[in-house]
Amino acid sequence: MTGKLIRINFIDMQKNMITTIVCSVLLSGATAFGVVKATAPDEVQARETTTYSIDGSAYRTVNLSQDEYPDFTYAAESAVDAVVFVKVTVKSQQQYFNDPFFRFFFGPGQEYEQQGSGSGVIIRQDGYIVTNNHVVQGASKIEVTLNNNKTYEAKVIGTDPATDVALIKIDAEGLPIVPIGDSDKLRLGEWVLAIGSPLGEQLRGTITAGIVSAKGRSMPNTTGEFKIESFIQTDAAVNPGNSGGALVNKAGELVGINTAIVSQTGAYSGYSFAVPSNIVKKIVGDLIDFGSVKRAKLGVAMSPVTEKVAEEMKLSSLEGVYINEVTKGGAADKAGVKEGDVLLAIDSTVIKSPSALQEKVNSFHPGDKAELRIVRGGKEKILPVEFQGSERITGTVDEDGATAFYGGMLKEADKAKLEALGLRKGVEVVSVGEGALSKSGVPEGFIILYVNNTAVSKPRDVVDIAYRSERSVFIEGVDANGRAGYFGFAKE
Repeated sequence: MTGKLIRINFIDMQKNMITTIVCSVLLSGATAFGVVKATAPDEVQARETTTYSIDGSAYRTVNLSQDEYPDFTYAAESAVDAVVFVKVTVKSQQQYFNDPFFRFFFGPGQEYEQQGSGSGVIIRQDGYIVTNNHVVQGASKIEVTLNNNKTYEAKVIGTDPATDVALIKIDAEGLPIVPIGDSDKLRLGEWVLAIGSPLGEQLRGTITAGIVSAKGRSMPNTTGEFKIESFIQTDAAVNPGNSGGALVNKAGELVGINTAIVSQTGAYSGYSFAVPSNIVKKIVGDLIDFGSVKRAKLGVAMSPVTEKVAEEMKLSSLEGVYINEVTKGGAADKAGVKEGDVLLAIDSTVIKSPSALQEKVNSFHPGDKAELRIVRGGKEKILPVEFQGSERITGTVDEDGATAFYGGMLKEADKAKLEALGLRKGVEVVSVGEGALSKSGVPEGFIILYVNNTAVSKPRDVVDIAYRSERSVFIEGVDANGRAGYFGFAKE
C-alpha cells in the first residue's frame, strides 16, 4: 500500500510540475509579446499624455502617435529628383581707373569670368525653379543639371534681393516637383530634411536630416540694405552649394529654401537658415504674375518689446513690437497708429517679434486690408488698415512735396546745397528706393543737372523728360561732394 501511495504522489507531482512549466512558458511568451508590441516603432499605438506645470496644473497634451517616429524615406525619395544643381558664370571687369576721363582713353579694364554654384527646387512641371538671389546675381550664364544628369540653360524670370529669392526657368516639360507646404505649421523640434549640392556638383542630391531649432530668426544686417528676414533655423547639415536647395518636412513638402549658415570656418557648424515657404510662395507668385514683387508696406519703425515697456503699458507678456516711428502718410499713419503704440497682432496672427511682423506684412499685396490689434495707454484697440505699395507711381507727389521717380523720391535742391556746390539749379535725389533708380547706382543726395542732355531744375522736369524718352533715361549730375556722376537705366 505504501508503495502504491508513493507512486501516485510521484505521478501527481509530475503532473503539477508539467502544468507549472507550461503555464510559465505561456506567461513568458505573453509577456514578451506585450513588450515587443509596446516598444516596436512600427506598432506604436496612438496615445495621449499630459504634462503638468510646477503648480500641478495641466500644461500641454502631447499626442504620441505612430507618425511621430522619423521615417524619411518617402520625403527623401519623392523630393530629391526635384532638387537641381545650378552652375553660374559671372563676367567681371578689373577696373584700372575710377575716373571716367581715364576710362575713355585707356578702356574699361580687363574682363574675366568667374564660376559659382548652388542648388534650386523645381516647383512647376513646365520648368520654373526657385533658388537664392545670391546664387544667380550678376550671372551671364546659368546652367541647371537635373538629378537624371540632363543639363539645361536657364534664364532669370525675376529676383527679390530683400528676401534673397530668385526664380529661374528652363525649357522643359513634365518635370518632377516638390509641392509647397505651409511653413507656418512647422513646430519646434519637428524633423526636416535639407536637400542640395553641398560643395559642388560631385555631391549633388545630398540629403541631410535635422530638426527645426527656431523660427522667425533674423541675421545681422551689415550692408544697410532693406531685408525681410524671418528664417527657419535648423541643425540639418548645410554647406556652401546648398544655397537655393530644399528644406522639406516628413510629408515631402517644401517648407523652406536653404539660404545661409552661421559659421566661423565657412563650413557647417550646426546652424542653418532657410527662407520660409510661405514667403517664397508669395514672392514667386508675384514674379510669375507681374514680373516683379508687389510688396505691401505698413510704414513703421519698430523694436522688440522690453520689460520696461511691458511694465509701463501693462502688458501681460513681452510679445508684440514697439512702434518707434510712424511714416507720415503711410498705411499705419492713415490707420491711426501712433508712436509709442505696441502692435500685438495683424488679423488673427500674433506678432512676437519685428521679424514676424515683416513676414506677415510681406504676405499682403498693396491695397489689401487687415485689422491691427494694438495697445495704447493700457487699453487694446482694433484699427482697420489698408496696405500701401513699397514703390509709388512715377510722377506722384507726396505730402511733403517729394516726387516719385522709378522707385526713388526727388525734390528741388535747396539753395544752400546748390551754393555750396557752386551750382545755380538742380534736382536732389532724397531717396533711391528699390526700383530702377536704385539699380542704376544713383546715390542718395545726388544732384541731377541733366536728363537725356536736357538741363533740369524741378522734379517735374525730370519726370517729363523721362516720360518722353522711348527707351532709356540718362542722368548727369554731381554727388554730395561735388564729384561728377553719370547713370542710366532702361525704361520698363
